[in-house]
Amino acid sequence: MNIPQDLLYTSEHEWVRIEGDIAVIGITDFAQSQLGDIVYVDIETVGDEVEANDVFGSVEAVKTVSDLFMPITGTILEVNAALEDDPQFVNEEPYGSGWMIKVQISEGADRSALLSAADYEAQVENA
Repeated sequence: MNIPQDLLYTSEHEWVRIEGDIAVIGITDFAQSQLGDIVYVDIETVGDEVEANDVFGSVEAVKTVSDLFMPITGTILEVNAALEDDPQFVNEEPYGSGWMIKVQISEGADRSALLSAADYEAQVENA
């Protein structure tokens, strides 16, 4: 299982790469492997400010539909348009071309609930 050390994680299996005041967000390798083949990504919240832990979209896999939870409060700036035609990027490269959204982090947004790679790895190993 791939858990990059330079990212932050949530207990709901989203990853976050913070680049200044922008966060790039996707689902983890563990999450995509549990879901199976992803056939559709539904994110209709561009331009919305979404609070941490609120649903910002969903992914549909062959066997299930799963909500996507916002890891940090912010305004959704961009959805990865490539996923509209090629949702399998989430399976193939969850930390690369399979990213889902870019977010303008809200001023004062609480980051304390985000997990380090080591903490996330420990959580997954105990799952």
